[in-house]
Amino acid sequence: MYLLLRWLLNTLALFVVVKIVPGFHSDSIVSLAIAALILGLLNAIVRPILFFLTLPLTIVTLGLFLIILNAVMLKLTAALSPGFGIDGFGAAIIGAIVLAIISWITNRIGRKPERES
Repeated sequence: MYLLLRWLLNTLALFVVVKIVPGFHSDSIVSLAIAALILGLLNAIVRPILFFLTLPLTIVTLGLFLIILNAVMLKLTAALSPGFGIDGFGAAIIGAIVLAIISWITNRIGRKPERES
């Protein structure tokens, strides 16, 4: 049930990115749902490998290279998803930043409140 909720929230986040960031386009909500599924799979399988390979660069840039890594994941998602596209790498970087902010907000909402001791 939790995975279904995360998938729906990620689909909604991609919808917001498509509406806000110029250069992102989608044919329908179904294509966004497929793109969210592909992005989730890529983030689970490919991203840890790329993160490990680029760890020295991430350390040198104090973590800012993770934005580039997220943009690469978005571009790869656009290449694999029918009906979902990104016009350029600059748009992918802006989209990665917006998507990270939206994901941070949705993760905060979905958490259980911590008990004070």
